Amino acid sequence: MNLDLLRFSPGTYLAPVVDWLNTNFHPVFEGITKLIEAVLGGIEAALLYPPPYAVIAIAVLFAAFVINIRVAIVTAVALTFCLFTGFWAASMQTLALVTVAVAISVSIAFPLGILASRYKTFEKVVRPLLDIMQTVPPWVYLIPAVMIFSLGRVPAIIATIVYGVPPMLRLTTLAFNQVPTDLLELGQATGAPPRSILFKIEIPSAMPTLLVGLNQCILLSLAMVVLAGLVGAGGLGAEVTRGLTRMEMGLGLRAGLAIVAIAILLDRLSKGALQDRARSSAKHG
Repeated sequence: MNLDLLRFSPGTYLAPVVDWLNTNFHPVFEGITKLIEAVLGGIEAALLYPPPYAVIAIAVLFAAFVINIRVAIVTAVALTFCLFTGFWAASMQTLALVTVAVAISVSIAFPLGILASRYKTFEKVVRPLLDIMQTVPPWVYLIPAVMIFSLGRVPAIIATIVYGVPPMLRLTTLAFNQVPTDLLELGQATGAPPRSILFKIEIPSAMPTLLVGLNQCILLSLAMVVLAGLVGAGGLGAEVTRGLTRMEMGLGLRAGLAIVAIAILLDRLSKGALQDRARSSAKHG
């Protein structure tokens, strides 16, 4: 028996599909590319046009007034560290990439997670897909993204979005499944509309688990953005890749520590802002 005939080769089937997509949906992909590049370029310009000290001062003031002084100190330390490593431009590019990717991932995963918590059949269908998506190595997501969108920042963001959706979706579903039923019954008994129950009861109760999901989404997005440096995404991922190819330990270590600083910055800012919003929403409720 010729075992080559039994070999499973998904590329044989997927390559024609990708070619068909490129042929028939090229205007759609081009529009997505232009939209992402425009948003990403705007965020990068806002971060890189002012002097670094001005950006640091604005970020620290925002954290101090909107969140608290501890987050402001963390913000100052993280951004100052990125400046002193010599990777300010690369750090801001990575910050823009991760911000766009996480925002899109959350906007996709959050409503789907609510839907999965409402409809158990949908949850049963989605759960094995999430298991597969979280098991597949992150490199694999870059291959179809590059084949469709070519090299650059756009395929990096697309792959990062796909990689960041599963943890946020899974933990959103878990968060809403864990909301106490007595709180829901109390809201329904008082005649509150579903929208008020969602925003005044469910989301504040689910916030701790939602924050864990957001944290996982940010960390996985940062990990993917680093890998995406291999496909021309730029930022700190490109610096890590350069340090690896040149065998320069100092370069790779500096870029890696800058990535850690960006991760801490995004985690503290997002967590603090969401907790503050949840407290104000509960207070007004």
